[in-house]
Amino acid sequence: MSLARLALVAALFVLSLITYIDRAAISSAKTPMSAELALTDQQMGAVFSAFALGYALAQVPSGWFADRLGPRLALATVVTVWSLFTAMTGLVRGFGALIVVRFLFGIAEAGAFPGGARAIYNWLPPGERGRANGIMMSGTRIGAALAFPLMAWLLGRWGWRNAFFLLAVPGLLWALFWALLFRNHPPGGRAQHEAPSAPALRLGEVLRSRGMLLNMFQYFSGNFTFFICISWMLPYLESRYRLSLGEAAAYSMIPLAAGGLAQWTSGFLVDALYRSRWRAWSRRLPAMAGFGLAAAAILAVSSMETAAGAVACFAAATFGADLTISPSWVYAIDIGGKSSGAVSGSMNMLGNFGSFVSANAFPFLYGLTGSAFAYFAVASLLNLLSVACWARMGPPPEAGRPS
Repeated sequence: MSLARLALVAALFVLSLITYIDRAAISSAKTPMSAELALTDQQMGAVFSAFALGYALAQVPSGWFADRLGPRLALATVVTVWSLFTAMTGLVRGFGALIVVRFLFGIAEAGAFPGGARAIYNWLPPGERGRANGIMMSGTRIGAALAFPLMAWLLGRWGWRNAFFLLAVPGLLWALFWALLFRNHPPGGRAQHEAPSAPALRLGEVLRSRGMLLNMFQYFSGNFTFFICISWMLPYLESRYRLSLGEAAAYSMIPLAAGGLAQWTSGFLVDALYRSRWRAWSRRLPAMAGFGLAAAAILAVSSMETAAGAVACFAAATFGADLTISPSWVYAIDIGGKSSGAVSGSMNMLGNFGSFVSANAFPFLYGLTGSAFAYFAVASLLNLLSVACWARMGPPPEAGRPS
């Protein structure tokens, strides 16, 4: 991978780091926010899901935006806008305003990864996309992990309102540097790929294809499983095991660090398989293994008697779910071609409906049954169904092409 491509991947890694620090911060701020604004757990679930809903609904338009205007302008715009809404979170005075701000924050953040996908398509050949996606997406887990201790420190020193003001600064700086330094295509023109890309597809054709429908369902399942780590995991650990905020925040970093490791592992594995005689399975094998692990581990969480045991299960489940991320995005780029932004946005839209459902399912099922087991059982079933999805998806055009 050339120096220019490495610089691009590094910039996208920092982008995803900022994205998830901003996104996950509200989980750490739940207790002081709820106390000051007099919010119930059900209302906080609605706040978490308002972001996920806005994020999901804007995926396809933001992907189209990146395809149409290019990732340089698209990413500089959306990062600036979501950073402003991060700051505005610190200004809210009631439940209604908080719902609106987090919904609009979700809409703005929706452009991050479709824009990143389009940048990767423009700059990288298919044999390097697994690593690029793995490194980029690992920033989401590392960012979410850093958000917990960072917010614990900011909350203790500055209070929750000032914490959100301060969190807006890195995104604004990133957008400025991206607009000044990045170009939509590498020096010398468009990157020519190792193999001809799939022809550009109309969005309707993509949505009607079996492979894409299965891809969207499995991404829904992966997001359903992961989203608890940045929504209800920290409060669950606090309540279930009677931990302090600092203790729960420290524990909550472990599954997210495992997710970051999984992203790198999966990305490099995808590319290694692509260069081997297993090219046709380079997307499927890592994803199927990941969902199998996640299904077993997430089901075991509620049976753990200690916080350490629960966190170990959360970590294994997150590692498994995150093994599926790089294959999912590479698959979408493979079949999307010059429509990679819109195609990956379509996949991410369904995935984030999974986040929306997850954020509401946990408190609903807990209230209905008096136990977290029902939620973990549903997540496990979705993971098992996703193994079957990947088995039937088949190789995308470039993955199935001989060397």
